[in-house]
Amino acid sequence: MYPDDRWMYPDDRSEFADPGGNSALRAASKDNPRNLSCPNCKAPNRLTRADRALGYQCDSCANRAENGGY
Repeated sequence: MYPDDRWMYPDDRSEFADPGGNSALRAASKDNPRNLSCPNCKAPNRLTRADRALGYQCDSCANRAENGGY
C-alpha cells in the first residue's frame, strides 16, 4: 500500500455512516450533512457531499442493484 492510497484502505471505519455494516455511505457531520437526493430514486436527504463525490447511490438503491432488483 502506498501512502497516498490510505483513503482506499482506511485503518478504521469511523468515516462511515454504519461502521461494520454493509453501507458504503459516509457519516454525516456538520461539515458533511446528509442533504442530497439519491441520483437513482431521487429520495431526498440520502447522500452527503462525500457520497456524491464518490458516485454513490442510497443504501436502498445499492441493495436493490446488488440483489438483482433493477
